[in-house]
Order: sequence, then structure tokens, then C-alpha cells
Amino acid sequence: MAPHLTAFNPPLGPQPANAHLYSPHQVTLHMKEKVFSLSGDDFTVKTVDGLEVCKCHGKMISARDKKKFTDMAGNEIFTLKNKMLSIHKSFHAESPHGHDFEVKGHFKLIGSASSVVFKNAADGQQAEIDVKGDWFDRSAELTFGGRPVAHIGRSFFNVREIFGDKQSYFVTVAPNVDLSLIAAVCVCLDESENEK
Repeated sequence: MAPHLTAFNPPLGPQPANAHLYSPHQVTLHMKEKVFSLSGDDFTVKTVDGLEVCKCHGKMISARDKKKFTDMAGNEIFTLKNKMLSIHKSFHAESPHGHDFEVKGHFKLIGSASSVVFKNAADGQQAEIDVKGDWFDRSAELTFGGRPVAHIGRSFFNVREIFGDKQSYFVTVAPNVDLSLIAAVCVCLDESENEK
């Protein structure tokens, strides 16, 4: 059962609030491991109810593993790039509208730890989301000032998916949080773990 997460007010995220990237209700995104691979596959980020949130366009031959996130009309939200000269795997997202953010990897002996740094669009304040978990088991908690933002969990309900290497992951996101940001964090975490 998904945890109950309280709404953020003002909304939390680098993108300006709009009907497609933020929800006034708790949302669960359904993502599949296979779409995170470096193969360059394109995929659509959807809720468990089938609502399409955004698209991710991978670039198969790219030194920086670029992935472009667009809205459903094809307008660019941001392009996610691997930061080449960082000690720990980190990513930078550049938005054509200046709504950039960074996912920074941190050293940790067990599990994984990252932080997501951005200027919050709703109030103009600098914000940092902490990401902690065991990405080997595809589980993580995202918090802002100790307050839950999202929870990533693994599904074992479909045995065929497990043996077919298409495990499903469910990302429960608090109301009024930028869904494209959370989807990008999932991609960053998965690519970081796949490199190990």
C-alpha cells in the first residue's frame, strides 16, 4: 500500500506549476526498469491510472548520456546530461526556460545517497531534496527538510515481468510536486546503479 504524503504549499519543483507536471493529489508513477537503459529508448512517464505526464527521448550515441524530457505536445521541459568531471555520478538538467536542476551523487558505503538542487519555481528559494535508499532493491525515499516528497518501491506482483527483466517500479509522489523532476531523479538513480 502506498504511503500517504501531504501536499506541498507552495508547490515544490524547478518547473512552473501547470496542470500536467503538478497534481493537487498524491500520484503514483509506474515506471519500468527497461526504459532506463542506456539503449536510447524513448518512453512515456505515466501514472498508474494511465495519465501521461511527460516523455523522455534517449540519445543512443551520446558521450554525456543525454535524455530530453518533453511535455506531451513535444515541447522541451529540460535535457538531462551526465556530468563528466564529477567524482560521484551526477547529472545536470538544462531547461530552455532557465529552470535548471542538478542531481548530485554522494559517497556512501551502503545504499545510495544523492541530493537534488534547484531554484523552486513557486517562491524563488533555493531548494534541496535528499535521496536515500538501496537502489539495488530499487527503493528510495526523497525528503525535503525531513518531510517526505516521494517513495520509490519495487513491484513483485508480475512474475513474468521479473523473469523477463521488465520489473515495474512505483513512485508515489506528494501533491504539488514537479512530476518531471521525480521521473528524472529515477532515471539518474538507475543509471548510476547500472554503472556500478
